[in-house]
Formats: sequence, structure tokens, C-alpha cells
Amino acid sequence: MERPTVAGRTLKFVVLTTITVVVLYPFGLAVGTSLMGRAESIANGGSYVLWPTHPTFEAYSLILSGGAVTRSVLISIGITLTGTALSLICTVFLGYALSRRGMLGGKPILLMVLATFLFTPGMIPSYLMVKELGMIDTYQSLIVPVLVNAFNVVVVRSFFQNLPEELFEAARMDGCGEFRMMWRIAIPLSKAVIAVVGLFYAVSYWNTFFNAILYINDQTKHPIQVVLRQFIFRGTSATGSDVAIVRDLPASSVQMAVLIIALVPILLAYPFLQKYFTKGVLTGAIKG
Repeated sequence: MERPTVAGRTLKFVVLTTITVVVLYPFGLAVGTSLMGRAESIANGGSYVLWPTHPTFEAYSLILSGGAVTRSVLISIGITLTGTALSLICTVFLGYALSRRGMLGGKPILLMVLATFLFTPGMIPSYLMVKELGMIDTYQSLIVPVLVNAFNVVVVRSFFQNLPEELFEAARMDGCGEFRMMWRIAIPLSKAVIAVVGLFYAVSYWNTFFNAILYINDQTKHPIQVVLRQFIFRGTSATGSDVAIVRDLPASSVQMAVLIIALVPILLAYPFLQKYFTKGVLTGAIKG
């Protein structure tokens, strides 16, 4: 490949810098506003600020001491960890089984998985099914209906199919069964795709909003995304335990502080999975 020209490199630098600024500016605005005090909010007419003159963590302190946000964060963490673990187990087992040649009923099961891309159950049938299973107002309703994602199953299956068949034949000659081959060979060689799929599941569970609104009636069981919506529209949680926040701090600071709290856990997970991300998302794109 020819070395890029100076003009080409300059253009790339300008484009990438512009994209970076466009992406980071809203986040910086949210962080700055969350650190803004009441006096500065009055001076700025209640608008958002990027660099607060006198930053304060009072919004975070009051929110976390109020109870509703702390409880919702713990609920979201529990749902995310439990749901991601169960989803990965089901996805890896199903993906590995569908990737093996000669599996009994493999093609019909694969067709049923692929059919979910075209036919979705809809809101009312899903609600009736959850109700019949007795999961209304329980945390299971936020995990079981979305336990397995068809796209993730196809990605994992594709990755397992690309593993050298000679490894499995050698293991089979040494007396390994299918489960042991999956545990000893397939999974250790598939850390990249498992990490990426796990990240997809974790983001999905952490951002649970509509299902929580639909299935959870007890406001004390709401995850962080539902509580965030309540702060955005009301300036306080629906339980009323954080009403004092509205009197002590500007609504914009409270809203942005809850927003940052909702973003931080997922942002912290990305650096640890970054090295697997590129390899995982390209699974199946190149045949070796």
C-alpha cells in the first residue's frame, strides 16, 4: 500500500477530531452541569455549563443519600450480572450445539432461531405470556423474556464453526465427549466472541426500560433507567424519597448527576473488553 499523502493524513485528523469532539461534547456538558451549584445555575439562567466555576459534588451526595437512586443502581447491577451470566450460558450452549455436524434436530432448531428475526411476538402476547408464568412484578420478567438473542446465537455459532475441525477430531480420538470438547477447546478459543456477546447482553440488561415499565408495578423495584426518566421529567423519584433534592439544588444538576451515574458502569466495562471487540465483531466475515 502506498504511504498516505500529507493532505490525506491531515483530512483524516480533522475528520476524526471533529467526530471525537461531537461525541464527547454532550458527555462533558452533562458532567459539567452535574457539578454546577445553585448559585451558578441562577447566574446562568438555569442553562447547562461545560466548565462550572465552583464545581461541587453535592448533587451526587444528595442523590446517593436519598435511597431511590442507590437502590435502583443495585437492582440494575443485579439484573445485569444475573441476566448476562444466564444469557451467555444459554447462548454458548445453543451456539455450540448448532455448530456441530450431525446434531439431531439441528436444522429445525436453527430455522426456529432464524425465524425470530422475521416474526416477533408483539407487546400484548409477550405481556400475556409473562402474566401466565406469574412473573409480573418480579425481576424474572426483566430477564427470562430476553434471555437468548438470536443474533448473538448466530454469531457464536459462526465462530465455533470456524474453529479447526482437526482439534475436535483429535480430542474425540482421546476419548473426549461433546461437553468436554466445548469446555476444554471451544470456549478457551472463543474468549473474543464471548466477551463481545457478553458486552451486548450487559448493555441490553443495564438499559432495561420498556420491560420494566410494562412488567414492574412496584416502584421500589424499578431499575436505574426508569428512575432516570422520573428525574428527567419530575426532578425527583416517584417514591418521593428524594424530594428534598429539588429544593437544595437546580433540577438540571440533579438530572445530569443521575444520568452520569447511569452511564458510568457501562463506560467502565468497555476498556477491559476493547481488545476483544474488534476481533469479535468481525467473526465470520473472513474465512481462513
